[in-house]
Amino acid sequence: MAVALSPLGAFAHRHRLPVIAVWLILLVGGGAGAATLAGETSSSFSIPGQESTTALERIGEEFGARGEGATARVVVAAPDGGTLTTPENAGAVSALVTELGGLPGVAGATNPLDPATPSVNQQQDTAYSTVTYDAVPGEVTPEQQDALLAALEDARAGGLTVEVSGEATQQAPHVGGPTEAIGVVVALVVLAVTYGSLAVAGMNLLTAIVGVGIGVLGVTIATGFLDLSSTTPTLAAMLGLAVGIDYALFIVTRYRQELRSGADVGAAIATAVGTAGSAVVTAGLTVVIALAGLSVVGIPFLTQMGVAAALTVVISVLVALTLVPAVLGYLGHRALPEKQRAAAQAATAGDAAPAGGRGFLAGWARAVTRRRVLSLLLTIAALGVVSIPFFSMRTTLVQTPGEDSTQARAQELLAEGFGAGSNGPITILFEGDDAAGAAASASTSVAQLDDVALVTPPVPNPDGSAALLTVIPQSGPTDPATEQLVADLRAQLAGLDGAEASVTGQTAVSVDVARSLDEALPVYLALVVGLALVLLVLVFRSLLVPLVGVLGFLLTIAASLGTTVAVFQWGWLADLVNLDTTGPLISLTPILVIGILFGLAMDYQIFLVSRMHEAHSSGARAVESIRTGFRQAAPVVVAAALIMFSVFAGFVPAGEATIKSIAFALATGIVFDAFVVRMVLVPAALALLGGRAWWLPRWLHWLPALDVEGAGPQKAAPAPGRHRETVSAAS
Repeated sequence: MAVALSPLGAFAHRHRLPVIAVWLILLVGGGAGAATLAGETSSSFSIPGQESTTALERIGEEFGARGEGATARVVVAAPDGGTLTTPENAGAVSALVTELGGLPGVAGATNPLDPATPSVNQQQDTAYSTVTYDAVPGEVTPEQQDALLAALEDARAGGLTVEVSGEATQQAPHVGGPTEAIGVVVALVVLAVTYGSLAVAGMNLLTAIVGVGIGVLGVTIATGFLDLSSTTPTLAAMLGLAVGIDYALFIVTRYRQELRSGADVGAAIATAVGTAGSAVVTAGLTVVIALAGLSVVGIPFLTQMGVAAALTVVISVLVALTLVPAVLGYLGHRALPEKQRAAAQAATAGDAAPAGGRGFLAGWARAVTRRRVLSLLLTIAALGVVSIPFFSMRTTLVQTPGEDSTQARAQELLAEGFGAGSNGPITILFEGDDAAGAAASASTSVAQLDDVALVTPPVPNPDGSAALLTVIPQSGPTDPATEQLVADLRAQLAGLDGAEASVTGQTAVSVDVARSLDEALPVYLALVVGLALVLLVLVFRSLLVPLVGVLGFLLTIAASLGTTVAVFQWGWLADLVNLDTTGPLISLTPILVIGILFGLAMDYQIFLVSRMHEAHSSGARAVESIRTGFRQAAPVVVAAALIMFSVFAGFVPAGEATIKSIAFALATGIVFDAFVVRMVLVPAALALLGGRAWWLPRWLHWLPALDVEGAGPQKAAPAPGRHRETVSAAS
């Protein structure tokens, strides 16, 4: 691999202007395409073929727009001590319903005081109007949402309390904002400290932004042709920016080392791309496979998210291998701090690693390897304690609105007036020759089930071939009792005579998707763990080193999700992450976190242990090779982890529940993996294993070796200083 990549680096250096021009053209073209071809994204999640999803499609066919359009529930409450049935209040409610029915994009709005279809509580002080849009969930425009909110003001002026909730009011997550910008600024500071040069730090950041910009713009263009989740562009941006900065960091760091050792600019670029670039390709490949591997769980929206993020990572790798060396060609020796340039050009500076093995990280490596048993036990114990909340993790697709939002106030009014279950009604679709009769007959037995608060009268379609029955649970939509009720309803209606019954509605869809994701999680975890073992065996030609890496990854996952459960589900330190409400994790969080953290954990494992392997292959003793490799690679891994953490943490305070928990889990996972697993557990475990760590059975010697250390081009390269190009620092 290294032999093939070195010429690519040399090509990018020789043709740096065309290379830079091509990337800028792609960026500008992507912007133009996104501006003209972008479509709407969807904020709803469903899995084709499931009972709840199929039933929703059937409702759309049998009941028209009423069944398939996005809905909002406008909740109206009378002034304290009053009722909605007084002439004044009833007139205000009627005027509100008329205004709602005429809003842009609205197909119809129900009158809660209509005797034919009442939706008012027994006390007559709380009611709600169901507003149905022509657009499907996730496609109600911001302008239509603003018009809906504006329509509530007139009713409020008349003394009524009016709030709104529902899928039609959900806003798509944004891709950028102030908090994300803070994360980028922190990344820039880390780069500037690492390089000792603001110019090089800015170059690193700009090349990463070019890559993530092209990736996100490509995803935006795809929304015009595919039904993508609104979370997809944000996920692609978050991951693409983090890996883009890190991959450029690895290339630039190796380039600077080559300059210090006396190589000219062209040779240094070729060597950096051949050596660090090999590790970048291998690391990027692990992330891509982990994300693309999400397709094996058979959930379309998850596959789309994984593939989109994977393509953004591919672009980041290509940027690191071509655009970064092209820009380095113009920087020349200015990539080094000013004090080091003259020494580098005179080939007297030596290697970047401290020759005497001094410094904090060198001392850290000596302490960890000297007290290897204690370090190992303390690490496992600490991560084990942090992982405890993981075993009480619950997931859902129901997003809890922010505390001060109109959605939260609407849900509170509904819970007070109708019970907690009114925020998560369950719909039963009956289909058959006597659907209405079957629904009426079944309603009696359904009402006797545990956790059922109310069963509404059946609503038939015009030809009587289908009917809808609405069940209001006693518990809220995220309560385990509601999930059990969905299962009980299906068991109760399984053998119904005269009609076929299907349990659906947003609550049932959430239950089905969460269950499918939970069932897919062990399969996916086994896939990525197996992949890690195979990949690391090929890289390090060892069985025990991969085993240590994978066990460390499992501890990282458990600790990361455990911390996330403690904060988002239990409410510990909730104010620290700007969390409005607590509850189950979004169903996407565990499986996405496993996929992304797997790739990143293998990045750190490869970059850190490959230097140890290189030292051991050169004849160093087992413990000394660990210390040497740690001293050389740890500074870059620490900088990369700090950058990753700052980028992910920047997405936490933004407020969108879907992204917030994922970003928090990734940020904490980076801390656990980079600073605990890779900096303590791995060197301690390898020191404990000694020379046995690099053992590979004879029957596996046929396996190919992946050259991520760049041994091939290094052996073939001429001694530093020979056959130099004449390249000035300003070139």
